Amino acid sequence: MKITNLFVENEFTLSFEVFPPAREGKLDSLYSVIEELVKLNPHFISVTFGAGGSTRDMTIEIASRIKNHTNTEVLAHLTCVQATKDDTARILDDFKKENIKNILALRGDPPKGENVFVKTAGGFGYANELVEFIKAYDDFSIGVAGYPEEHIQAPSLDVDIMNLKRKVDAGADFVITQLFFNNDDFYRFRDMAVAKGISVPIIPGIFSIFNYNQISKIASLCSAKIPPKLHDKLYKVSEKGGEIEKYGTEYALHQSEDLIKNGVSGLHFYSMNY
Repeated sequence: MKITNLFVENEFTLSFEVFPPAREGKLDSLYSVIEELVKLNPHFISVTFGAGGSTRDMTIEIASRIKNHTNTEVLAHLTCVQATKDDTARILDDFKKENIKNILALRGDPPKGENVFVKTAGGFGYANELVEFIKAYDDFSIGVAGYPEEHIQAPSLDVDIMNLKRKVDAGADFVITQLFFNNDDFYRFRDMAVAKGISVPIIPGIFSIFNYNQISKIASLCSAKIPPKLHDKLYKVSEKGGEIEKYGTEYALHQSEDLIKNGVSGLHFYSMNY
């Protein structure tokens, strides 16, 4: 089923994200995680796509297993990184063969060891170009990324939201946001998006903190702010794995409850394969 239909049929959606492991031998561990997530009856599970297609085969394998063996809908990520239009067409064909109907279209981060995204000759420079290509190629449901605190390379939130509108105008059906820890940032982002004419569902991305060093690194990479009160508490319990996991879970729960009270269309949890 297309995720666009899920939004029509449900006032609220629950979803999770997993990623292909760095080593193929860890797939069994990931499948155990997926089995636990499926028990929560999510509306869909998303699977990330490594830079330059580095996890392409595993992404397709994992997405296919979720779609065809768990009776759960899947959202496969696809990026512009190191891919020509012909490369992208072949990947889309592979998705179709596995009955995968939903794609999260992303520009993507530069490959490991590089600091700047460089458009591949014969490829795409921006996510809206990828969205337009997918839309014309076949009948997929397409999601895109939104950034409540603005993309790390955007000059302002206003400019970033105009870039988001370009993606929606190109054919995106819904938005899933980057992680954030201050709900007011999401509400401001959502209000600005609506004011710019973006009417598709905007689903907040929630990150439950399990490890202090991990979240510090992730937050710095995506330019997400950790509120001082949250940071101070995490730092105090940073050496106590059980305590930081407990507090991180409680924070994500309170964050989620507030978002639901304020009318979000769903919640998308970054599981980090836990």
